[in-house]
Amino acid sequence: MIWNFNDYHKNIAVVTESNDQITYEKLQKETEELAVHIGKRCLVFSFCTNTMGSLAGYTACLNHKIVPLLLDSHLDKEFIEDLAKEYRPAYFWLPEEMQMGFVDLMPVYKSSGYVLLKTEYDCGYELNDMLALLLTTSGSTGSPKLVRQSYENIKANMEAIAEYLEIDENERPITTLPMSYTYGLSIINSHLCKGAAIIMTEKSLLQKEFWEQLKTFAATSFGGVPYTYEMLNKLRFFQMDLPSLKIMTQAGGKLSPELHKKFAEYAIEKNKRFVVMYGQTEATARMSYLPYNKSLEKYGSMGIAIPHGRFALQDENGDFISEPHVVGELVYYGKNVTLGYAECGEDLKKGDERHGVLLTGDMAKFDEDGYYYIVGRKKRFLKIFGKRINLDETEHLLKQHFGYMDFACAGKDDKMYIFLIDSEISQDVKRFIAEKTGLNSIAFKVKQIESIPKNDAGKTIYADLVKFYD
Repeated sequence: MIWNFNDYHKNIAVVTESNDQITYEKLQKETEELAVHIGKRCLVFSFCTNTMGSLAGYTACLNHKIVPLLLDSHLDKEFIEDLAKEYRPAYFWLPEEMQMGFVDLMPVYKSSGYVLLKTEYDCGYELNDMLALLLTTSGSTGSPKLVRQSYENIKANMEAIAEYLEIDENERPITTLPMSYTYGLSIINSHLCKGAAIIMTEKSLLQKEFWEQLKTFAATSFGGVPYTYEMLNKLRFFQMDLPSLKIMTQAGGKLSPELHKKFAEYAIEKNKRFVVMYGQTEATARMSYLPYNKSLEKYGSMGIAIPHGRFALQDENGDFISEPHVVGELVYYGKNVTLGYAECGEDLKKGDERHGVLLTGDMAKFDEDGYYYIVGRKKRFLKIFGKRINLDETEHLLKQHFGYMDFACAGKDDKMYIFLIDSEISQDVKRFIAEKTGLNSIAFKVKQIESIPKNDAGKTIYADLVKFYD
């Protein structure tokens, strides 16, 4: 059992958009009823929304040894069917409005706006005893590649997060990220384990209703990816009166140092906490955090390892780096390192393939005080005319210079593509980046596209840009 809801049975567990106050006692009852209707350890495709029904499905599965694959409720039906053929789930747990898309499946149970549908797959694949949860990897929403998380992974990570964020039963986070996304899910996990009340809303930060709910329901915290904070910077956020808000967290990619500094200064001025974190689905969720009292002093840093975790840096020969300010691949050690990937149903019987060690694929360095800084992705570098170019840093330079307009940099050796939405600045962009890199402008191709492709977490989907290459 991941959570013991009886410990907090009288506490409010969920506040809905309509201000329904659902206790842990009621949540416990809902999870038990759903688990009875599923009836056995099996695989369930759970289509997520930020609602009570979605949460009840998730907690029912984890607390009763049923394995859910958490999926976004807006996924393409053809992809869902292909995924189902590959993994053979016994049930779908989905919003009632999705039911019309699966009229051939038999409804078994309904609750809180969700319905349990029995699939045709009576005999699915063998599930390893350690397997608790399946999530899609960042950028893999169009492929069957999944991350296999264990019960120990989830418990270790949620307890570490609750410890360093000092979460207790008085906290009231408001949802800003999809439940099917590891960061959004980690916020839910770490607050459930402390008996806190989660304000569940489908509204986005761009809607006035979100801010009304934040104020009305006295939300104490929210989380966001870099894109979230770029949007907040363009809104009137710094002028808002938000007395209940105590903590803002950021993960899901590297926030620009300038915005990090700006939000850290705001937090200090308003007596709030701004906590920058770093993580991956492959590490359950979080691997590092920057203590809020260091947020301004160490702005731009991803911080230090979470409680009971550890970092190291490796050079290209696999040797460990001991000197500060030397760049190497970031390696993480901890109980939250997941079991490995699944690329087909047969993989669900696999055990622990990582044994607590994760090569992150991120390039980083640390300073004299042991604080880490992400430099870029190992695979996000190009060789242009013999010079190594960091695509993430190039994007940052462009956003900073052009007022945080949306850009995406990709390409292949000796040709960088810069994608943008506003074609009027194309020549200015080309001149600027040639000047900054010291390279001939023929190395750069600026392309205007209708929109920069992003996933639900606000991360650019670089694979979708390849079709625009010459």
